Amino acid sequence: MIKTRDLIKKYDKNPAVNGLNLDIEAGTFYGLLGPNGAGKTTTIKMLSTLLPPTSGDMHIMNERVKRGQKHIQAQIGVVPQHYSLQREFTVYETLIHHGMLQSMQRKEMKTRIEELLIFAKLDQDAHKLVAKLSGGNKRKLMIIRAVMHRPKILFLDEPTVGLDAAIRRSIWDLLKYLKSEGLTIILTTHYIEEARVLCDRIGMMTHGKIVIENTPHELLKDVQAYVVEVFDGQKTHYAYFNTREEATAYSHKQVDDVLIRRSNLEDVYVKYTKEKVEAL
Repeated sequence: MIKTRDLIKKYDKNPAVNGLNLDIEAGTFYGLLGPNGAGKTTTIKMLSTLLPPTSGDMHIMNERVKRGQKHIQAQIGVVPQHYSLQREFTVYETLIHHGMLQSMQRKEMKTRIEELLIFAKLDQDAHKLVAKLSGGNKRKLMIIRAVMHRPKILFLDEPTVGLDAAIRRSIWDLLKYLKSEGLTIILTTHYIEEARVLCDRIGMMTHGKIVIENTPHELLKDVQAYVVEVFDGQKTHYAYFNTREEATAYSHKQVDDVLIRRSNLEDVYVKYTKEKVEAL
């Protein structure tokens, strides 16, 4: 479905993406996990044809991607990180406008809008101005707008950034449903739990490169099951153990504040990059 080879994007000779190789199969929910500045957004912009690469190849649906390929763009939906809605439009008008841009027939648009509004629990807000929507409902509207024309691929750039936990989880449910309908979804995130809950496969990204890629389950096998965090008054130190008993025994020997927890994807990320991802 999506394949890249040695993909590079430079800004003023500085690589934002540096030799990216991806193989994403149809129907996969794929996550690019990393902190701000890792190259995630630039990757999404190139894959969604919004930004040309400096060098390298991209293939979508077995076709080499170039700018201006309308038949490929028609199979893509994009949800950018920042709000991109017309504040003076209503929710319904926003979807109608997108449908018209995608050359949808009016009858098809009406049916699709009714379906999506109910699905996203926005049917009661259909005639409300975008400016009056909550942040969470704006995000939901951006997502259903992006799939209005029934694309085969959906790109999401930090779709839940800045939202509280309850709204974030409601958007996760929305995305799980879209994935269940066969959509291929590529997500960028720096939320550890978001990547773990949603993604079939995760590429951990830093400095424009993917350092490791696998399923969440397999990635967690790369670190021991339990972590002891020891704060010495200035810095937190981490020690890893196979069993809780071993972790507990180690913690009893410490004189500083300690915390015992299960390992998570951030521990894997730290192992391979020596950096931290901003976690929940």
